[in-house]
Amino acid sequence: MKSVRLRAPGGLKNLSLVEEDPPRPESGEVLVRIHASSLNYRDLFIVRGEAPCDDGRVPLSDGAGEVVAIGDDVDEWKVGDAVVSTFYPYWQGGAMTPATRRDIPGESFDGFAREYVCMPASAFTKAPEGYTHVEAATLTCTGVTAWRGLVVSGQVKPGDTVLILGTGSVSLFALQFAKAAGAQVIATSSSDEKLEKLKLLGADAFINYKTDPDWGGTARVLTDGRGVDHVIEVGGPDTLAQSIAACRTGGHIALIGVLTGFAGQISIPALFSNQIRLSGISIGSRADQEDMIRAINVNRLRPVVDSCFPLQEIAAAFEHYQSQVHFGKVCLEL
Repeated sequence: MKSVRLRAPGGLKNLSLVEEDPPRPESGEVLVRIHASSLNYRDLFIVRGEAPCDDGRVPLSDGAGEVVAIGDDVDEWKVGDAVVSTFYPYWQGGAMTPATRRDIPGESFDGFAREYVCMPASAFTKAPEGYTHVEAATLTCTGVTAWRGLVVSGQVKPGDTVLILGTGSVSLFALQFAKAAGAQVIATSSSDEKLEKLKLLGADAFINYKTDPDWGGTARVLTDGRGVDHVIEVGGPDTLAQSIAACRTGGHIALIGVLTGFAGQISIPALFSNQIRLSGISIGSRADQEDMIRAINVNRLRPVVDSCFPLQEIAAAFEHYQSQVHFGKVCLEL
C-alpha cells in the first residue's frame, strides 16, 4: 500500500511517499481502505514541525473509506460499509477525560495519509447517506467541532443569531448547522468575494472586518442592539474582544481556534458583567459525530469542498491550504 510519512524535523519537503505492506485486523478491529482524507489547521502545524510528532509519522487526522476486512468479535460493521474516522478514537461519549483524549491519529499514532488503516471498530462511524468518500472525509475535525460548539455546548435554537468568523471550514459547517436549526447568521470575512459565497450558502448579514475593524459593534447593531446569541470564535486573542463586544447579555462564545496566536489579553469584566459563557471546544466524541451525521441526513446538508489532490501531491495540497485562497475543505483523494 502507499503511505506518506513525515520525517523529522518536519516541513513539506520531508513528506515522502513510500510503499508498505497493508495491516491485518486483529480481534475487535476493522481494516478500512481509505479513499479520501482532508486537511486541517492542526495537520499543517504538525507537517511544518510546529507541533510535536514522532519521526516517520503518517499525518492527517481525518479519513473516510470502505470496510474491506473484519477481525473477530466485530458485530457493528460488514465488508463494504462506508465509514468515516473519529478524531478521538477512545472518546465514545460523555465528558472528555485525559484517558479519552490520549490518542489522536496523525499525531500520537499514524493517521490517514495512507491507503489502508487498521483500527478498533469503534474508531469509525457510518458515513452520511449518499456522501462521496471525499465529502465524508470533511467531517471528522471541522464538522464535529462546529457541531459541538454550536449545538452541544451552544444549544442553538430557532430564532437565535449566530456570528461566524471568516470562511474556514468550521465556520462554513456552523453556518449550515445554524440555518438548519432555524437561526440567523451574521458572517464576516476580509473578502467581499467570499462574503458573496457565504450569501449563497444562506448567511443573512455580512461584515467585511478588513474595512470595519469594529465588527463586533456592527454585529450588535445588526441585531438592533441586543447582541448575538452565539459566536463561533476561530481567531483567538486578536478577535476575542470583538466577539465579546458582539455578544448579548448571557450569550455564548464557542472558543475553537487560535488562528491569531496562543495568548492575549481579554476583558474579564466584560465577560462576567454580561454573564457571557465561554466554552473551550476540542472536536467532540463519537456520539457527537453520530448525532451530527443524523442531522446531516435529515437536513440533506452537503459540505463545501474546495479542491482535491492525489496522495502523491500532498505537499501541493498543503501549499494550497496555507495560501488561504481556498473556500471549503482541501482534500486528498486516494
